[in-house]
Amino acid sequence: MELGELEVLLGVVATVVLLGVLAVRVSVRVGLPSLLLYLGIGVLLGESVLGIEFSDAPLTESIGLAALVLILVEGGLTTRWDSVRPSLGIGLALSTVAVLVSISVVGVALHLLLDMEWRTAFLWGAVLSSTDAAAVFSVLRGVGVSRRLSGALELESGMNDAPVVLAVVLLASGDPITWLTPLRVVYELGAGAAIGALLGLGGAWALRRAALPSTGLYPLAAIAVCVLAYSGGQLAHASGLLATYVCALVLGNSDLPHRGGVRSFAEGTGWLAQIGLFVLLGLYASPGRLVDAIVPALIAGAVLLLVARPLSVIAAATPFRMSWREQAFLSWSGLRGAVPIVLALIALIEGAPSAPALVDVVFVLVVVLTLLQGTTLPLAARLLRVTQLGRRDVEVDAAPLDELGADLIQVRVPVGSRLRGVYLRELRLPRGATVSLVVRDEEAFTPDGETRLRERDQLLVVATAGARRATEDRIRAVDAAGRLARWRRGG
Repeated sequence: MELGELEVLLGVVATVVLLGVLAVRVSVRVGLPSLLLYLGIGVLLGESVLGIEFSDAPLTESIGLAALVLILVEGGLTTRWDSVRPSLGIGLALSTVAVLVSISVVGVALHLLLDMEWRTAFLWGAVLSSTDAAAVFSVLRGVGVSRRLSGALELESGMNDAPVVLAVVLLASGDPITWLTPLRVVYELGAGAAIGALLGLGGAWALRRAALPSTGLYPLAAIAVCVLAYSGGQLAHASGLLATYVCALVLGNSDLPHRGGVRSFAEGTGWLAQIGLFVLLGLYASPGRLVDAIVPALIAGAVLLLVARPLSVIAAATPFRMSWREQAFLSWSGLRGAVPIVLALIALIEGAPSAPALVDVVFVLVVVLTLLQGTTLPLAARLLRVTQLGRRDVEVDAAPLDELGADLIQVRVPVGSRLRGVYLRELRLPRGATVSLVVRDEEAFTPDGETRLRERDQLLVVATAGARRATEDRIRAVDAAGRLARWRRGG
């Protein structure tokens, strides 16, 4: 590539990223999911408008999987285990049982309605069964539903890609399905989860002891560990996607140095992956072919939204005694995004005979369902009365003071926190911890026991390494229950 070409390429990439960042602001104002704007940017750049021709399916699939890995990393690193732990059972059920039910229902319906061959119908069902992590993480967190629902949907979107990819590869490759197939699936999922957990624990242990010379190196190292989990899982013929998410979930909930910085960097990386992925998919799409895909897309979408998703949620959620309102919201929250398009490209690379048409159908379906579900999700939450008038959790970040054998803990008191009005002497931090500085209204001062906390205060707490965990637990306990919070781990 000549220098001039490189300059043009870098300029185009920078412009697309800036447009993608601005699109987030626009999407918030108009209530339109940002991923549709990213797709629109890609279509605008493509062959039908500005004339950039791009039809490399293998490259699109590879870049799509790489972006999906980074999106899963962001989802795992920014998910608090305390918030999703009560939803672990329903999350697992939605990632397994619901996937099987959805594939079966869509497959049977498409066989009967569109006269598809059985294997092709189930392949389409598998491609359409996976909810999208990027769509869920970007849309759901602004809806304000209960932790049980949001935790279930986040776990589902983070974990269901793994079994769906296995199903798509199996159905698209044409390999015979035998009694060994379930054992293969169990191995790939189990080994992927184990690899992710081991690398997550090992990475957290190493980062706590590394004492890196720059704070900016910690986020890079954490993301590298998660990407290594994907590579290790794939090389072990296991699920690399599941390994990635589990590794990120373990790392994000460990006592990492500069944990807030790691999460913020991961969010930025996740946004960059989303922008690049959706713009690329929009660039790959050919609007001229999409007209023929509208009718089968609408039929498949109706089956998926009105029959398959509700039945799959009922099958997964009923054993957990979820109310009909919660189940209805889960049914409407099965957001689709880039993942089904990437799955359709996997089927295309594997040589499935119906894959070219499937790619176009999925593209149309993603646009239609995102417009329908993404824009009405807040309204659905209010109508079903599953919203929760909550507040932000207290922000607690820590950085090591290596030579002193201590940690510097930064605390931000959010609006609505029960830390408000608590005197520092009532905070009762463990031995070895003390509040050294309070920043209030952009002014810093040294507090004493009679200092009373206010909303939006920032505290700097110095704690010995051994007292750090108990200090964080105590702060979170008072944040949740007030000055009379019991002295115990987690409050």
